Amino acid sequence: MNRTFAIFLGLLILAVLVLFNTTYTVNFHELAVKTRFGRPAGIVGEGLHLKLPFFIDRVSKLDTRMQLVESPLETVLTRDGQQVVIGAFLLWKLDSNEESVMRFFTSYGSTEAASRELETRLQGAVRAVGGYEFKDLIGSDSRLPAIEEAILADLRENAVAGIDPVSVGISRVVLPPKTTVAVLSRMAEVQNTLGKLEDARGASEAEALRSQAAAQADAIRSFAEQWAARIEAVGNEEATRYYQQMKSEADLAVFLSWLDTLKAGLRGSTTFVTDTQQAPFHLLDLTAPVDGAGIPQPTASAAEADRSGANP
Repeated sequence: MNRTFAIFLGLLILAVLVLFNTTYTVNFHELAVKTRFGRPAGIVGEGLHLKLPFFIDRVSKLDTRMQLVESPLETVLTRDGQQVVIGAFLLWKLDSNEESVMRFFTSYGSTEAASRELETRLQGAVRAVGGYEFKDLIGSDSRLPAIEEAILADLRENAVAGIDPVSVGISRVVLPPKTTVAVLSRMAEVQNTLGKLEDARGASEAEALRSQAAAQADAIRSFAEQWAARIEAVGNEEATRYYQQMKSEADLAVFLSWLDTLKAGLRGSTTFVTDTQQAPFHLLDLTAPVDGAGIPQPTASAAEADRSGANP
């Protein structure tokens, strides 16, 4: 019983080993290149496949998905003499053509080896930036898309076997210290020039506003003076008319002025101590003498009051 179990276990292990060495699986994002005795024997797509065991058939799998390659930072001199440090990236994939896949496999053998080759080529292609000026690399009007297209066209023109370059991008634009100082100095000069222009424009607008305000003030002042002169003329005319009326009725005018004085002096809650013999307070004295027109008259003048106060 034990011997039978051992034989069964041995046969099972042998079958697993044979199965392991005669089958392989290719994923949906892969292509497999089968070699027989070291020579390419064909390209296999996704699925479960058979092969001759051990060293007879070997299978190398290649990833068909998009691959990313980044170039080292490269110092480039722009057309206007500015040094910049450029970093770029490349997206590439394996060409699906069977012949191209075989060329790729015989040239590189793996995507890792191809990526190292493309990294070197991308670093050289980045030097195309030297055909542009520094202003083309920064700002809203930069020509980075055109530069990226130029680099991509260069890589496609010198295409590597079985590789399809898809997209190129400039990932970094770094200024060396010397270039940074020069750029900042130039920016400072531009800002100073713009500041002077704005100051001049502001001064011009301020002077225009001052002139306009002065003209408006003169116009308002002239209008006010004319209007005041008209009011004064009307007032003088009215005053002359009232003066003539008061002159013809002098006693009545004096009496009315006495009344106005009393109204002004006795307005509100007022305690007032005075001599009722003096005008206009004699109006409060019911025993004051009256003239021919019936108007009460003061019995003492101010001078007499002063004398009486000095000589009691």
